[in-house]
Amino acid sequence: MDFQRQTNRRLYEEHAATLQLLARAERVFTGRAGGYPPMTGDPAWPAFARALLTAIEVEVARHFEFEERDLFPRLEQAGDGDLAVLLNEEHVTIRAVARPLAGLLRQALGEGLQPQQWQAMKTLALEFSERLGSHAQKEDGALLPLLDNLLDEDTDRELFGAYAAG
Repeated sequence: MDFQRQTNRRLYEEHAATLQLLARAERVFTGRAGGYPPMTGDPAWPAFARALLTAIEVEVARHFEFEERDLFPRLEQAGDGDLAVLLNEEHVTIRAVARPLAGLLRQALGEGLQPQQWQAMKTLALEFSERLGSHAQKEDGALLPLLDNLLDEDTDRELFGAYAAG
């Protein structure tokens, strides 16, 4: 997509990176191999688990907080409060799945998981992937085009600078 505003382009790029990670999560947790914990010493598993954990604890948290604090109120003021409410409700639902998933990922990276815990993590990871993927696509199709028209150049520069600074 081609957006006029830096803020929109940045959020779109983050959505694209997230969708790639979620596709990887679906490959890891589905199929025959997804039914069992990875083999001891598998070098791909810790890297994947850390990437997913970072996405949950840093990227998703930071992204959601920015939208809730800086974008959704602007939508409400512009008369698009229904969209802001819907996206915020999805944030709540995604966080409710992300919290226990993050805990299981930390445990998997530490002392490891029992088979039953692996199954719980698999279920949570696939639900997280479904919910967050759908949410990112919804934002790409509805939120970002609205923001392209809603944000003026100065506001965009200010928001982008604040978001990029972290």
